[in-house]
Amino acid sequence: MTVVTSTNGLKLRLIRIRDVQRGFSETYYSGKYPVEYVVHPGDLLVGMDGEFNISRWKDRDALLNQRVCKITAKNGTSEEYIRFALSKALKEIEQRTSFVTVKHLSAKELNRLVLDIPCYSSQVHIVGLCSSLERIIEKRKKQLQILDELIKARFVEMFGDPEINTKGYQKEPLQKHADVLVGYPFKSEGYTEGGVRIVGGYNLMQGFIIWEDCKYWPDTDGFEQYLLKDGDIVMAMDRPWVNGGFKIASVDKEHLPALLIQRTACIRGKDVEQEFLYSLLNSHWFADHCNITGSLVPHISNKDINSYEIVLPPIEEQKAYAEFVRQVDKSKSVA
Repeated sequence: MTVVTSTNGLKLRLIRIRDVQRGFSETYYSGKYPVEYVVHPGDLLVGMDGEFNISRWKDRDALLNQRVCKITAKNGTSEEYIRFALSKALKEIEQRTSFVTVKHLSAKELNRLVLDIPCYSSQVHIVGLCSSLERIIEKRKKQLQILDELIKARFVEMFGDPEINTKGYQKEPLQKHADVLVGYPFKSEGYTEGGVRIVGGYNLMQGFIIWEDCKYWPDTDGFEQYLLKDGDIVMAMDRPWVNGGFKIASVDKEHLPALLIQRTACIRGKDVEQEFLYSLLNSHWFADHCNITGSLVPHISNKDINSYEIVLPPIEEQKAYAEFVRQVDKSKSVA
């Protein structure tokens, strides 16, 4: 092992788990380090806590920190094929540990993974197909992001900055204007192959729910209070802020009935529009209120949600904003 020492003029960035997906770091290291731990642009990295992200490093040379793993393909194996194959395998591991508050992946567990590795020419062919699909997905994500930015811009145009309350609206805690329900601790041994869907942090994404990944409960008997309704806002309470956004979504009637599981919150407005509430909760203002973005494994409580002071524009303005959001959502479905 070769050890070198960085100097004040040659500090290297330090790759932490949160940096794997975004591809850059804002943390620097000054001191001794083995050269084997230097990561170069394009190296393949896996985050070993939380979401088990796998991604290419996009920034300049940096240092591999604990709980981040570098993957290097051996001769005769396409590293891009490994990236696609590992993405699927890591997702399966994440789903198996879906109800664990803090998920961990070990190097031993990574080494035990069995991947289907065809001949090199087949690997190249598969990589080509997967890369094409990946580009289509990324293009679609950018289209949706533009529409989301349009909604955010409209919100500020109509209501101003709610933190400094530029419009001078009345402000009150959310609990006065919405009901917050925390889910039930359904036991995994009670799951069935079909039945009533269960919604939780494990299948909640940024802006949508992966209904195909739902667990199922036999029926709703005795759990009626945990039944979700059309338009409910659902939010993960463990690791709610990932990759720069909240794991929050609105429930649509197409997938009901569905039950809410523990460590997931359901928010229902009483005298405020759901679309207006959603924008407030899915914002950096609410994130600042909860003080969660600087923590590796953040948590929010129902107290955090209930105590959040919201601005209260006239209901007519809220309805106009809600209609605008619904029209943009229609555009998303055909974009």
